[in-house]
Amino acid sequence: MLRDISNSRKSYSKNSLIDKELPKDPFFLFDNWFKEVSSKKSKSEINAMTLSTIGLSGYPNGRIVLLKYYSPDGFVFFTNYNSNKAISIDQNNKVSISFFWEDFERQVIIKGVATKTTDDFSTKYFNSRPKGSKLGALVSENQSSIIKSKDYIIKKFNQLSKEYLNKEILRPNNWGGYIIKPVQYEFWQGGKNRLHDRIRYQLIDNLWKIDRLSP
Repeated sequence: MLRDISNSRKSYSKNSLIDKELPKDPFFLFDNWFKEVSSKKSKSEINAMTLSTIGLSGYPNGRIVLLKYYSPDGFVFFTNYNSNKAISIDQNNKVSISFFWEDFERQVIIKGVATKTTDDFSTKYFNSRPKGSKLGALVSENQSSIIKSKDYIIKKFNQLSKEYLNKEILRPNNWGGYIIKPVQYEFWQGGKNRLHDRIRYQLIDNLWKIDRLSP
């Protein structure tokens, strides 16, 4: 039996995207939006983004990861290089990331090419993490693999906690970052009567082409 949720909707009316105010470089629009969202108190993680890859099965896979750094050069996240997402990127490094900031009625979709960050960069970030997070990276040595039970990883965590009580935790070789270099941005701003603003930037011959899309 189908569950009817067809009446679940909301009206959007907080902001709009005005063509003459759009920057030539999409990074600056993203940066402005991110700073604006950051300035407001929110219970959600505003740096949470959906990373979509094409899996080995040919199906798209999406999962939430956390953005840790961003600049005009790209968007950086960290993961286990043995994970499904990393294996997918090794096979096809064309990926998509998307942000949804509900309080501002905004979404950003970014398509780009993912490459590994340098070892030094990954190590610098790893060393800044809380000790528990570092231990977690050791526990989940083969992320996405099948495990016996949750007790198994809890016992392993407790064991490593004792082992590294007074020892430095080094970054595992199978853990590090990716940087996604954008080739396309799409900015979505909710509008009245479903007349949403959709602005697409495409990188063509090192220049950003700007188009307004039908909602």
